[in-house]
Amino acid sequence: MLKLRRGVVVAEDPLTVEVDGERRRAWSDAALVGEVRHGDEVIVNTEALDLGLGSGGYDVVHVNLTRGLDAAGSQGPHVMKLNYTSLQHPVEPVERSEEEMAGSAAIAAPVLVIPLHGHLAPAAWAAASVEPGLRVGYVQTSGGALSGSLSRDVGELRSADLLCGHVTAAPAFGGEREAISVAGALDGAIHRLGWQAVIAGPGPGILGSASRYGHGGMAALDTAHAALALGLPTLLSPRLSAADPRQRHRGVSHHTRAVLDLLLGGVEIAVPEGESSIIAELEPLLDGRHTMRVELAELERYARSGLPARTMGRGPEEDALFYEAPLAAGRRLAALAQGTGGS
Repeated sequence: MLKLRRGVVVAEDPLTVEVDGERRRAWSDAALVGEVRHGDEVIVNTEALDLGLGSGGYDVVHVNLTRGLDAAGSQGPHVMKLNYTSLQHPVEPVERSEEEMAGSAAIAAPVLVIPLHGHLAPAAWAAASVEPGLRVGYVQTSGGALSGSLSRDVGELRSADLLCGHVTAAPAFGGEREAISVAGALDGAIHRLGWQAVIAGPGPGILGSASRYGHGGMAALDTAHAALALGLPTLLSPRLSAADPRQRHRGVSHHTRAVLDLLLGGVEIAVPEGESSIIAELEPLLDGRHTMRVELAELERYARSGLPARTMGRGPEEDALFYEAPLAAGRRLAALAQGTGGS
């Protein structure tokens, strides 16, 4: 059962709800539950905070009993996201119709598949540093938070004109545009929205269970397969770390290893310059199918950019390798979009 509790909003910024006499931090998706104001009576899901989770460790507003029960609803689209749950709502999908697809020329815009949300900002910045004005957008997939409005990184990147759009695909919802499938999101973003390159991956708060396949990083497998099936140049940003306290994520993470092992087609994988140990670790994983591309990672410049530079409590000074991977991948994405090919 959902762990739902009744509470009262005692502060709006940051959102704080009093539940059974305890003041607790909370988050509310305004697109789903509407406005939340001081004094409102709300129902919150308390499970994550009660479990002491670091990522997602706050109560989530399920419904606002004071002002959230009078929504007019939609008279337009009949495609439902989160269908057959209490949060189901209609969306207008970005997927192209059969008529739109008929006779249209293929556009081979490259797709960068990221393993977790912390790679988004460095990759987008690196792509823009190589090719200013490149129309790079973000397709949010499963694997992490499903709500598109939860990501502060997306808002900052859109404000800085480093992302040209945000599509939430499959179970993810709440982006600027919606897609029923990842394949549909990639195709629609390129052909309908005019994106020249795509960064695709999970929202914040990746899932994990310390098992080989039971983690949100496996979303990269489905995303890469969708891109390959559409005939798009497909690039993988590897999850790397020199400081993660968990041994399975040191060097080349087991998340990246699992994806490379299970991929049915070959992809490019970007590696930062000067990381000979990582290159040596990745070489046997290529298996004659994947191609390694060594690229410059401008970590010092990125650290001065003012863009998001904290992941799991660590910044570039604590774990340079983590940030170098998406910086190299973003640079390679821009090269592929330019059609230069070489590294």
